[in-house]
This record gives sequence, C-alpha cells and structure tokens, in this order.
Amino acid sequence: MKYKKMPGHIALLFSNIIFGFNTPISRSLMPEILSPFALTFFRLSGGMILFWLVSLFVKTEKVPAKDIFLLFFASFFSLTFNQLPYFIGLSMTSSINASIVVTLLPILTMLLAALFLKEPITLLKAIGVLVGASGALLLVLNGPISSGKGNIWGDFIVILGVTSFAIYLTLFKNLISRYSPVTVMKWMFLFATFVSFPFCYSSLIHINFAILSPGIYWRISYMVVFATFVGYLLIPIGQKLLRPTTLSMYNYIQPIVTSIVAVFIGIDTFGYEQALSGILVFSGVYIVTQSKSKAQLEAEKTSKSQKAI
Repeated sequence: MKYKKMPGHIALLFSNIIFGFNTPISRSLMPEILSPFALTFFRLSGGMILFWLVSLFVKTEKVPAKDIFLLFFASFFSLTFNQLPYFIGLSMTSSINASIVVTLLPILTMLLAALFLKEPITLLKAIGVLVGASGALLLVLNGPISSGKGNIWGDFIVILGVTSFAIYLTLFKNLISRYSPVTVMKWMFLFATFVSFPFCYSSLIHINFAILSPGIYWRISYMVVFATFVGYLLIPIGQKLLRPTTLSMYNYIQPIVTSIVAVFIGIDTFGYEQALSGILVFSGVYIVTQSKSKAQLEAEKTSKSQKAI
C-alpha cells in the first residue's frame, strides 16, 4: 500500500522544490518591477494557456456540469483567493514574516481535515506536524534579515491566502481524484484567470513591456512554466494518493530550497541551522506518513470487534 503512494510523495517533493526556487525569483520581480496583481495574472493566464494547449494532446474527459461548478470553487480557493492574497500580503510585509505564516498550512489543514473529513488528530500526526514546523521556523528565524519590516495587515492577508489553500486541500480531494491533472487544472486556471482579471487589469495596462530586460522575461518564464504549469500539474497526483495533512507537510520543504538557493547565489551561508532544519522537516513528513488515517482506525476497530465476537 505504501509503495502505491510513492508517486504522490515524489510528485509533491518535486513540486515544492520548484516552488522553493520560485520564492526568491518572484520576490526579485515584486514590487519594484511588477505589481503583485500583474505577477498573479501572468501566472494564472500563463498556466491556463499551457494547460489548455496540453489538453489538445491527451484524452478528453467529459466533465458534467455539476463537477465544473465544483471546479470553479476549487479554483477560487486554490488559485484566486490563494495567489492574490499571498502576493499582495508579501508586497506589504517582510519575506521572513510571510515565510513564518506559510508554515501554518499543515496545522490549518490538519484542523480542517478533522472538522470536515473527521480525520483523527492522532498523537503521532500532531508530533509530526510540530516537528516539521519547528524545522521550517528554525530556518526562517535564523535566515538573513529581510530588507523590509513586517506589517501586521500584510501578515493577515497572507494568512487568508494560506487558509484558502488549506480549505482546497481538505474539501476537494474526492473531486480532484475523479479526473486527470490536466483536466482539473485546465478548468481551474481558466476560471481563476477570468475571475482575477478585473482586479489585475489596471496594473496590467501600466506595464511598459519595452523596458523589461531579457532577465526579467526569463524569471517570468520560470514562474509560468515551472512554478505554475509543472508545479500545479504535480499537485493533483499527490492529492489523489495522500491525505490532506500529509500533502500539506511538503510545504515545509520550500524554505529549505529557498535557503539553498540563497547560499548558491551568495546571499547566505550553509550552517548547522540549515542542516538541522532539513532533518526536522523530513522527519516531520515521515512521522505524519506513519500516522493512521480514519479508514485505518475504523478497519482496526472492526477487526477487534470481529475478534471479540
């Protein structure tokens, strides 16, 4: 059974490595070069174009109107109300503060899964989440000082985006499992692009594309092709095979990757904090994967009842 879930773990590992690279790349573009609204629209519209192009070369899946309606709300929580608040909040607060807030995702997902899916918060699962969180926080709090000061409203807006994605991971697992990643994402990015356009329009029309350097276009291309198309293509694979809390735990990998990138480009150094952080994060992920799901606990309860009879 565990080996059947391995593709999900691999997909999430690679997607979060990609997202980890995207953090410093996106921050280098915003807000001095591009506004958070423009950057969000490039990501959503670019993802929409790529997913619909790829859908022309794969088997077409029929999606009933009811599920398309549900995909609209999945798109709202996973993309529109996740990406816009995150970039807006990041532009208002420091990257340190935003990184700390993002570590709330597994905790929020665990609580929402317990509330809506009745997934048990076992001691092992809680320990795994806290161990992973301690590793991510150790890395963030010992990182280089951000150039900007934190802003409580920016932090709050980032929390809204993180909460929205936690809702998506919790409530839409069954919907996502019914279709291929391409089918799911082509509809979700289509809806997100059209919903976000009215909010992003004024920022888009003020961009002078003629003065943007090739380096800026390369960074935007990475954000669209890898951090959006490839990254979001991999997430549904993990969503189909893994529990919401386990899936969200991989979010802790992003600050580790960001730190490695910072070391590579010479703005940070690698020390024992980074090594210990990595050990704690991966240990936390492993511990959560060893915790028992609702189905496993119910199966054990049934087995005990049958033995007692």
